[in-house]
Amino acid sequence: MKYAVIAAGEGSRLAKEGVNDPKPLVRINGERLVDRLIRVFMENGAEEIVIICNDFMAGVKEHLETIQREGLDGKNIPLQLVVKSTPSSMHSFFEISRYLTDAPFCLTTVDTIFREDDFKRYISAFQACINDGNADGMMGVTDYIDDEKPLYVSTDESLNITGFLDKDNECRFISGGIYGLTPKSIDILKRCIERGESRMRNFQRALVNEGCSLKAYPFSKVLDIDHASDIQKAEQFLNSEA
Repeated sequence: MKYAVIAAGEGSRLAKEGVNDPKPLVRINGERLVDRLIRVFMENGAEEIVIICNDFMAGVKEHLETIQREGLDGKNIPLQLVVKSTPSSMHSFFEISRYLTDAPFCLTTVDTIFREDDFKRYISAFQACINDGNADGMMGVTDYIDDEKPLYVSTDESLNITGFLDKDNECRFISGGIYGLTPKSIDILKRCIERGESRMRNFQRALVNEGCSLKAYPFSKVLDIDHASDIQKAEQFLNSEA
C-alpha cells in the first residue's frame, strides 16, 4: 500500500489568526501534522509515502528532507518528496501521481484529523475490497459536518457512492478528504487536468461520471485544521479516543 499527502497549501487563514508555523508543521498534542500522518501510515503498512509541499515554505521542505535522510523517531521512512507550488489540490495530486501508477494508494491532505483506530479499520477494509475486486476505490466519509463548504456524498443502501454534491440533497455523509484509490484513477485525473478542471471535488465527480465503482467508508468524525480554533478542537477530539 502506498500513501500520499498534499501539503502544498499556504495556510493563510492560520497565519492571519496568529499561528506562526506553516500548516504541515502545526502541532497537535505536540506532534506535527505531517509527522502524525507519516507515523500512522507507517503503522499501516506503508511501502512508500509521497508528499508534495510548496516551494516557498522552506521550513517544511527542510523538515521533510531531514526525515528522508534521518528517518522519523528512529525509523527509516520510504519518503518521496515533490517540492512545487500548484494552483489547486487537484494539481498537487497530479504532480505526485507519477509515483502512484503501480499500486493501490491512500491520499489525504496534511490537515486531515481522524481517529487512528478508525483509519486502521478503513485501510483493512480498503485492502480487502481491492483484493476481492469489489470496487475501484473507497472514500472516507463522515456524518460530522464542521466544514465551511462540505462536499456531500450520496450513497445507496450498500454504501456504493452515487454522486458528489455541493448541496445536502438529503445526503447522510460528507467527504472526509481520505481517498483510497487504484491506479485506474490516474488516467481520469489526467483527463481532468487536460480539460482545465481544478479542485478535488471535480476529480471525484469525474470518477463517478466515468464509471468507477466507489465505496463509502464511514469514519466516526474527521476534522480539518483551517482555523486556529481547530487546533484545540482536534486535540480534544483525539484525547477523547479512549
